[in-house]
Amino acid sequence: MKRSRAIAGSAVLAAAGLATMATATTASAAPTAAAYNGACGSGYSVVNSVPVTGKGTVYLTYSARTGKNCVVTVRNSPGKPVYMYTYLTATDGSSEWVYDSGDYTTYAGPVYLPAKGRCVDWGGSIESVSVSVSGSNCGRMAAGVVTHH
Repeated sequence: MKRSRAIAGSAVLAAAGLATMATATTASAAPTAAAYNGACGSGYSVVNSVPVTGKGTVYLTYSARTGKNCVVTVRNSPGKPVYMYTYLTATDGSSEWVYDSGDYTTYAGPVYLPAKGRCVDWGGSIESVSVSVSGSNCGRMAAGVVTHH
């Protein structure tokens, strides 16, 4: 896991709605969505997720025992190493960004942040497709704002 004290520069993100998932009825359906793989460890439960369109899913998990959130980005179809990224930070800027990036076969992360009762920003990317969620899970099941890139 790599950590940074600050992320240089800023990205201007346009808000986008959640992609609608349709159920296919033919054998040529899109790949099955990646299932959460338990990478955050025991005691962590999925509290939110967002698809990385056509590539995988980013999962936000939480442990009530530790008060920590954890994020992992999981590919739909593991295979040759591809660039992947996952990140997590407190929305209010009270924490450092925690992230993991590199060429991975299956998933990026996990990354952890103590954030009990605080809103978090999180997301991930697989190859050139990325997604960000801002202002979510503020001590309740708040969806936050999803941005696809």
